[in-house]
Amino acid sequence: MHAVNGDLYHREREISLLQEVIAGLALGRPAVVTVHGPRGMGKSALLNVVPRLLPEGALVLRARCHPSESGFPYSMVRQLFDPVLGAAGRGETFIPAEAHGSSGEAAGPTHEALLHLLSTTRSLAADRPVAVLVDDLQYADEPSLRWFSYIARRLDDLPVLLAATLPDSAAARLTEELGPLPYLNRLWPEPLCSTCTTELVDRAFDSPVDQGLAALCDALAHGNPMVLHDLVNRLRREHVPPGAPDPQQVLPIGAQALSETVLAWLDEDDPAAGELLTQLAVLGPDTDPAMCGALSQHGEVQVLQARDALVRAGLLEAGPPARFPHAAVRPAVLARVPAEDRLHLHGRAATVLARLGAPARQTAEHLVKAGCEWGLDVLRDAGAQAAAAGDHASAARYLRRALALLDGPPPGDASAPERPGETPHAETFHELTVRLASVELHRDLDACARQTVAAADSAPGPVGRAEVLARLASPALVASLEGAQPFVRACGELAALAAPPREPLLRLTAQALLTGHRAGVRAAARLAARGPLDPAARSFSGALAAAAAATGRTGTAQRLAARVEVAQGAAQEAVTAGWPAGPIGAALALIWTGAPAAARDLATRVLTTARAADDGATVLLARLVRAEAHHREGRFSTAYADAEAGLALARRLNAAALTSAALSCAARALVGLDRADDAAEVLREDRSAGDLHPFVRALSLQARGEVAAARGDHTAALGLFLDCGHRLALRGITNPACLPWRTQAARAYRALGEEAAAATILNGGPRTPAVTPHPASAPHDPERPTLTPAEQRVVELVLRGHSSLEVSERLFLSKRTVDTHLGRVYRKLGIHSRHELAAALSTP
Repeated sequence: MHAVNGDLYHREREISLLQEVIAGLALGRPAVVTVHGPRGMGKSALLNVVPRLLPEGALVLRARCHPSESGFPYSMVRQLFDPVLGAAGRGETFIPAEAHGSSGEAAGPTHEALLHLLSTTRSLAADRPVAVLVDDLQYADEPSLRWFSYIARRLDDLPVLLAATLPDSAAARLTEELGPLPYLNRLWPEPLCSTCTTELVDRAFDSPVDQGLAALCDALAHGNPMVLHDLVNRLRREHVPPGAPDPQQVLPIGAQALSETVLAWLDEDDPAAGELLTQLAVLGPDTDPAMCGALSQHGEVQVLQARDALVRAGLLEAGPPARFPHAAVRPAVLARVPAEDRLHLHGRAATVLARLGAPARQTAEHLVKAGCEWGLDVLRDAGAQAAAAGDHASAARYLRRALALLDGPPPGDASAPERPGETPHAETFHELTVRLASVELHRDLDACARQTVAAADSAPGPVGRAEVLARLASPALVASLEGAQPFVRACGELAALAAPPREPLLRLTAQALLTGHRAGVRAAARLAARGPLDPAARSFSGALAAAAAATGRTGTAQRLAARVEVAQGAAQEAVTAGWPAGPIGAALALIWTGAPAAARDLATRVLTTARAADDGATVLLARLVRAEAHHREGRFSTAYADAEAGLALARRLNAAALTSAALSCAARALVGLDRADDAAEVLREDRSAGDLHPFVRALSLQARGEVAAARGDHTAALGLFLDCGHRLALRGITNPACLPWRTQAARAYRALGEEAAAATILNGGPRTPAVTPHPASAPHDPERPTLTPAEQRVVELVLRGHSSLEVSERLFLSKRTVDTHLGRVYRKLGIHSRHELAAALSTP
């Protein structure tokens, strides 16, 4: 549809009606026209068209009402008649004196005053048509409003057009009074259609605009011409290109236009609708009307009326449920709500919901957003519900807030605020910490490690600590030293008991074995042998298989790995029951004992089961194990695909150590695909700290060495491969099949022309001392003493500046054992203190 009279769009029907009633004035037919609708819909623009449609010589009387003038009697009438009567120089008023009290205040319109005004109107219309146009009639003073109704019912023989604009909310009273009039016409201007919106936007930009921009303007303005004009003007001021706009640039501008036009109108015209809109923006558009009524202390009927007003204004879709018509509306409303008011509204909603017995999660959302100092029971229940539904992010939020409340007044403290819906409870810091750690296991492994340490420290006694850690035992946690420590300590404590509980000991021992420690192995082996081959026993067997394979005991490792799959679906059963250490350990053992195909199949079954059980940590481990199996089989493309999938999951689970492992697996696969430069780029993302499992650190060093060798830097590659071997030796991983660093170091030696060194390293020649060897180091001195792996681990930490006590804590040894190792090292090297250690080791 095209513009009418140059500046109106989509108003053909309304213009046609106005033309019809104005044509009737020449025949002595009066007309009363009321134009209804929300602000900005073009009511005043229609009124402005009337003078251009009138015949020449017609008299136009105009008035615009305002709330500030509603207390002055006849202010609207004076606006209408002063220009024609006040300028006549008669020196007399057309408002009779009887219309005023003695003090000059309004005494109400008398019948004589109304007759006098009617007579004045008749005299003005005696020889020409008269159009009386009133904007915003709802703000007229009471005498003027009474006059409007009075004269509208007495126009039968006068060529008078009486037209006024007013919103729908103020039309009821006038409609009741004027309803029977045969010459009454009501107009409701419709929202602009999309075609008219496009034409108007094209005209504003003076060029055809992108259809996406036109559609976005139509959605934001919801057909309101004034909002559309304001929006287009803002877009032009911000220099938004009409041909290729960025929606992310347009949306904030549209939100601002809404907030400064329609929303401001609501505050003036319909405060109840504005209040409801604020509530729906803060609390969510699906909030029940009864809740909004309780928050605003309005009745449900009034809330529903306000909701209808919002629908008419285009700020809500007709429900239920009520939804915002466009994503920009809610941010626009929220931008106008002070933070203090938001907090108050959320807190009030939490109180009302708790009293109404609403679902815990619904109440907890408002508790968290308001920062209320009550609601421990609600938050705890909401955390359990969210975790059961798989919404671990929300569960963590609720439980963290519950833990924060423990710092506040106790539930029975008289100074504490009222706690609606809360009952006395015995929830402790320890119990909440365990709950939070269980949730973080599904979403943030590094946070889970920290919470696991806190849960272990707050547990009551060795058995209680073991039971807690058994619930949290996941092989993914032991990839970092922080995550491994509580399991190793608790395992040692539990094994020292006269009658340790079977399942916790087997589970903790499996965790400890995967860290490279053998705390509790003997006691766990005895319990596993005496009991059935259940998931607990298979979990222990799988981890023990990995430990055996790491030290080169191939036969033992294969026998133990076979126990994990002794029954059909045993691996799936173990993962479903929460015992993933067994299948993961067995798969590693199979890889390290030369059976990568069997390991791949086992990892695939674990992956499928863990995915179905929503166990992201085990899915991640299965991905990395399968990537390693593919790599051993020479399937570098599939190895890279698994590593990439594992990397994405490791980042999502915030697992720094396993992210490093995934990056290393991806880089090694890229080297196998002859993409060494891409592999180097991948490894630049590895910024992991030193808190890594020694095998993960060694894997990273090996991957860097492979990349360096592939790019021709054999000197750097040799240093990395030798450092990799050193890291493995520190944890007692002696099987060359775990990571083939010796073969790779020999290749680097040969590339550097060191054939003798290559032969020595391949033959498992003398070990290097506990310092990182230099690739250009001199041939090994056969008279130089050799340190055992245990002594090398102790010496390395001492050289880093750690005390004997700190070394014992990091290696999970007693201080006495550390001192014994140091004494042996001193005797071998012929020194007397740790201050001489560095010099003795660096002496050729």
